Amino acid sequence: MRFGLTILPDLPWAEAAPRWRAAEELGFDHAWTYDHLVWGGLPESPWFGTTPTLTAAALVTSRIGLGTFVASPNFRHPVALHRDVQSLDDVSGGRFLLGVGTGGDLDSRILGAEDLSVRERVDRFQEFTDLLVRLRSEDHVDADGRWFSARDARTLPPLRHVPLLVAANGPRSLRYAARTGDGWITTGGRAQTLDEWFDGLAAARATLEAELERVGRDPRHGAAYPRYLNLDSSPRFSLESAELFEEMTGRAAELGFTDVITHWPRAQAPYAGREATLEQVASRLAGLR
Repeated sequence: MRFGLTILPDLPWAEAAPRWRAAEELGFDHAWTYDHLVWGGLPESPWFGTTPTLTAAALVTSRIGLGTFVASPNFRHPVALHRDVQSLDDVSGGRFLLGVGTGGDLDSRILGAEDLSVRERVDRFQEFTDLLVRLRSEDHVDADGRWFSARDARTLPPLRHVPLLVAANGPRSLRYAARTGDGWITTGGRAQTLDEWFDGLAAARATLEAELERVGRDPRHGAAYPRYLNLDSSPRFSLESAELFEEMTGRAAELGFTDVITHWPRAQAPYAGREATLEQVASRLAGLR
């Protein structure tokens, strides 16, 4: 099991930098930030850009993986995102993790985009990701899509391997993640209790693994196809206590997840908690691996 920590981009860098350094010093394997113009969970909060934040984080760390949680087509074009990925991978020395997903609809509305149905949002995301995949391995890319097009898009320098981690919860997206991604990210479904939430994750895993097997990828080989679980999309904040974190991590491991992600505790909701609990959990990470 590997452990990740999400640090929201709501603080000035002078206050945020110590948290990114601490994530590495505390022994976490990867650290993440949200990719939004405005996040619905803190709509009145200050908010800083993802790419500059991760670039700065790369310069104050040396080991820990750094990722988007998650980039989406709501305000990004695949060609422009590909350039950001190249830069982040270069600056970080090969530590960048590209998480992508459909995203919520708040960012789209801010930019005046039309409201899309769930099906249309998934269609748009898959078109976005298909073009992104091409840009990772081709040069002089042309594309004509409903949402995204490209004309002789140059992609040099060649991109080193950056894991493409596809966020998925529903059956259609899970099958797409199995076919397309280098790994899976999930928040699970809506649930009232932890038991209900983990039951939903078990069903999602079954759908994912059936598709992995259908397309000839070994569903049992977690190292080849890692699975990332956002613990804090459950009905409980995983850092309510060290004991709860250990319980949730153990249940995630039983379902075959290779990585779990929590959030830096905040003074108020969302993710209200104590930094002392984060430190307590960090002191036990070696035993949880």
